[in-house]
Amino acid sequence: QNDCCRKCKTHRMKQQKPFSCVTCEKHFAFRSAFEAHMRTHTGEKPFLCVNCGKCFNSLTKHMTTHRNEKPFSCVTCGKCFRQKRVLTSHMRCHTDEKPFMCVICEKRFAFRSAFNVHMRTHTGEKPFSCVACGQSFSQKHVLTNHMTVHTGEKKPFSCVTCGKRFSFKAAVDAHMRTHTGEKPFSCLTCGKRFTVKSSLNAHMRTHRGEKPFSCVNCGKSFSRKHYLAEHASIHTGEKPFSCVNCGKRFCRKQYLTEHKKIHTGEKPFSCLTCGKSFSHKHYLIKHMRSHTGEKPFSCVTCGKSFSQKQDLTRHMTIHTGQKPFLCGTCGKSFSQKQDLTRHMTIHTGQKPFSCGTCGKSFSRKHYSTEHMLSHTGEKPFSVETVFV
Repeated sequence: QNDCCRKCKTHRMKQQKPFSCVTCEKHFAFRSAFEAHMRTHTGEKPFLCVNCGKCFNSLTKHMTTHRNEKPFSCVTCGKCFRQKRVLTSHMRCHTDEKPFMCVICEKRFAFRSAFNVHMRTHTGEKPFSCVACGQSFSQKHVLTNHMTVHTGEKKPFSCVTCGKRFSFKAAVDAHMRTHTGEKPFSCLTCGKRFTVKSSLNAHMRTHRGEKPFSCVNCGKSFSRKHYLAEHASIHTGEKPFSCVNCGKRFCRKQYLTEHKKIHTGEKPFSCLTCGKSFSHKHYLIKHMRSHTGEKPFSCVTCGKSFSQKQDLTRHMTIHTGQKPFLCGTCGKSFSQKQDLTRHMTIHTGQKPFSCGTCGKSFSRKHYSTEHMLSHTGEKPFSVETVFV
């Protein structure tokens, strides 16, 4: 009965929270928790660790670091934690639960810390101040990064495997997974796994159909912020990525990376059927259809199928009659870009196909091919062939 009374008293105390902090107005159910909290304001650290000599506001949590105890394990990925509350928070990585909601903009968060940081965007609060110059910041890691301006230390965290340096410990931890192959964040819908939580969050939008990032110029929406940034270059014409070998510029970093293989001659993607190698993965995928006979692109009008999307696009002009490629000189229109390019040689007088034997130039490739027969003496079309 006494045990039951104690439990009831504890339950009432949790509901009432009679102990209030006069500094931040936070409420507590128990005096011990209230007194421990007050030390965060006074800076008092009365508890000394006999193992390392450090002082703490509360010693219980710290002692687990010496015992290396991690009794709380995640049933999904097996990761272990010293504290139950940390495990509870971690589980939201797998469940996608977001219990903390902003009452101002209704944005939801999985962790209270992320919620608290977000709230400062509405309040304008900047509680972290630089002791050197007095500048204030809304987040502690931004202050830590700022301090390198005064200390001269740019990227204090380095990867033990490849030596790459980072400004934040969280960044180096995420980077290490590229070496270990660890992907602790999994999608509950399709099972796909990711190395960082932000990639999982972005991926989840593909299932929900969310595209929160919109272009102010054309209104097109995107699921990821960097997709929008890349798209914006279409309107601005900006091409910030340039090739150091030939000076060619690109609007996207991935385009530059692919272009560099032209100079290096690198062809890392090989066909397992015929051994042919390609510089880009999508070229290999296209090539594989020549072996499999796969034609995934179908015309909705006549049902004809094609192995490549560009062939379907070209075919569709037969049905639509569309001729989007206009000659700026004479106004003639063409259904395909290559036809316009070929037509332009009439106006420019350009003859890009030259004979390697006599140097004569031609505006069309097939003219050059036919001319070469005059040097080789080859006669591919005999009289007998014509009348068969």
